[in-house]
Amino acid sequence: METTDRFRAAVEQRDLSALDELFTEDVRFYSPVKFTPFEGRPMVLGLFGVLLRTFEDFRYIGRFDGTAETSADGGEAPSEILLFRATVGGREIHGIDLLQYDGTGRIKEFTVMVRPQSALQTLSEAVLAGLVADGLVPGPA
Repeated sequence: METTDRFRAAVEQRDLSALDELFTEDVRFYSPVKFTPFEGRPMVLGLFGVLLRTFEDFRYIGRFDGTAETSADGGEAPSEILLFRATVGGREIHGIDLLQYDGTGRIKEFTVMVRPQSALQTLSEAVLAGLVADGLVPGPA
């Protein structure tokens, strides 16, 4: 799918502005550390800004496509999985990005899964610090 190629290029080039038109207005981002999704294009773009700063040596290493049920409405949607490797805080991360599309080819749901748990913990702490620094979520009480 063309959107996947554009998404991949934007992430690999750390070009946040190129991501804007790829998401639906009501996009949902399912994080590996939070049960409820991040919702809406402004929040998801803010999250991507933090992620692009946080990941080191980020690279996609594989791709699969097909269809899958979405979380929001349970309908089937065109979907692609991008496998990635990266480093955060000195810890190597293996993960997948699941992109699910609406009828116009824009990303309506985005799910991330990563391993191992120790790297997930490091990633979680770094992303939370970035979200707080950028004013996207309140700081710890």
